Formats: sequence, C-alpha cells, structure tokens
Amino acid sequence: MRRVLAILAILGLLVFPVRAEDRGCVALTFDDGPSGRFTLRLLEGLRSRGVKATFLLCGYRIEDYPSSAQAILDGGHEVGIHGYSHRDMGRMSYSDVALEISQTLALLPGQEIRFFRPPGGVVTPAIEQAARDSGLAILHWSLDPKDWACDDAGTIVRRVVEQAKNGDVILLHDMTDSSVDAALEIVDCLLARGFCFLTASELARANGIMPQPGREYHALGQ
Repeated sequence: MRRVLAILAILGLLVFPVRAEDRGCVALTFDDGPSGRFTLRLLEGLRSRGVKATFLLCGYRIEDYPSSAQAILDGGHEVGIHGYSHRDMGRMSYSDVALEISQTLALLPGQEIRFFRPPGGVVTPAIEQAARDSGLAILHWSLDPKDWACDDAGTIVRRVVEQAKNGDVILLHDMTDSSVDAALEIVDCLLARGFCFLTASELARANGIMPQPGREYHALGQ
C-alpha cells in the first residue's frame, strides 16, 4: 500500500510541478464523521505522514462510532463540532441550535473546542448568537472539492492541488473510500510541493489570527 501511495505522489509531481510560490500551510478539515473504517483508515494514513487535521464531528455519529471518535483524539487531531443531528439549522430557533451545540459538546468532555461548522455552512442570526454564547468561532472553508458528490479521487485531488494556497481551509469528508484516497493523495502532493499541514487552530495562530466566538472564518491566512 505504501508503495502505491509513493507512486501516486510521484505521478502528482509530474502533473503538478513544484513552484516556490506554492509553499505555505493549509488545514485539512473533515465533516460529518466520525465513521467506522473510513475514519480509521484516514487516521492511519495521516499518522504515517505525520499530518494532523481538524475533524468537525456530528453528535449522533460520536454516539454511533465512539471508538473512531476516541481514535481521532488519541491521534492528536483537533476536533470541532458539526451539530448533533446534521439537520439544516437554517430554519432552527436559537434554542434548537444551542441544544444541537450543547448536546455535541457534552459528548466531548475535557476537550478544548474552538470551532463550530453548521451543516452546509448556513449561518443565521440564531446560529451566530448560539455559537457566540457557546464560545465557538464559526469555521467555513476556502477550498471545497465537493468530494461528497464525486467518487473519482483523481478529480478531487486536482480540484485541491491546482488551487491550494497558504491559509486555505480545505473541506473534505471521511465517509467514503474515494474521499479518503483523495485526502491522502492531496497530502502527498502538497507535501511534495513544500506545503505544511496544520490544524485549524494552529493555522490561525501561525497567521496571527485569534478566532472570536460567533465570528465567521473562511481562509485562515494572509
């Protein structure tokens, strides 16, 4: 498997040549999990590459896959929340959004949670206020290859590698083989081009950004 990944990385270099101006740091973020084998395979791939990511977790899936959620934490990755039910929050009242947040936070005791990503990136005054009152910044993304709608890993990789720049927050999912394959190849290609990978909090800090509760963030760079 490692040999195959190495070959893919070399092929990535042939397609996407190294340029000095491409160097920078980005954050990989994964929505909708945790899942079972997909999350665990992704974590092993990230571990072998020395890369940390940020996982925006759904409360009901933490309950469904507690061992995967624990594996994310044990791997030293950052966790944020994606709501409890993954329902559309655009029509929810403040109290309903606040409940979604509090239910999910309760499943991650002792963790320092900084980011909340509403499903679909929808933000209303109720969502903004609930995030503020919960002490969470709203994390969007600056680069979305729409891996949830594409089962071709190569296409997903190209959509990211051709556009990636310093400070990007990359949106992916740990829910299918194609997404996991693409995520690991993205790592290989961008590492080869001189990029580094940080968690969302690390990326913000590296660029002098102090995320504020209730405020929205897309890219985390200058």
